[in-house]
Amino acid sequence: MGGARVAVAESSRERGPRGSGAARWLAAAQDALAEGGIGLVRVELLARRLKVTKGSFYWHFQDRPALLGALLADWRDGRIAAIREQAGDDAEPPALRLDRLLDLYLGGSNPKGLRIELAMRDWARRDPLAAKAAAAVDAARLEAVGGLFRGLGLEPRAARARAHLLYAFLFGRSLILGGRPEDTALCRAYLLAGDGPKKI
Repeated sequence: MGGARVAVAESSRERGPRGSGAARWLAAAQDALAEGGIGLVRVELLARRLKVTKGSFYWHFQDRPALLGALLADWRDGRIAAIREQAGDDAEPPALRLDRLLDLYLGGSNPKGLRIELAMRDWARRDPLAAKAAAAVDAARLEAVGGLFRGLGLEPRAARARAHLLYAFLFGRSLILGGRPEDTALCRAYLLAGDGPKKI
């Protein structure tokens, strides 16, 4: 009984504005995912990170699967909203929007985001719910970027292929050790050429 009172007291301190306690658990889960993959997203480890008891977790989530489901939904919805924003205003030329998109991903300004992305992909290889979330993100990204390539004059199949190549390049380059800046520049030039350059 005393433990339950402690958990409720901790949860009351955590909650503050509506939903802020659950957001803290989700943020801690994201940090753990970025640092070591889904294996580190465990209630006891997160409680230690947050300096609260495990009991306070159950004030916000029914169980670990509920937390994992919220983590997936938060990542999926955030990535889909981001690509729609990153694809930009329809009033801007598609080439400008693609150029800005490449700047964003190639700039290296969000290493934690990349670590979460890679951890999500690893998780998706083993878990159907994670695979479904990753597939939804991929579909939104390919549609948004494919639309930009169609705006450059590519027919739909070619635009979709170029969108696949763009994302394979953006995420795959992080796995290539010793990649040269000039190689990145060449790939970027190829990807942004409307009908595919004859020479680069």
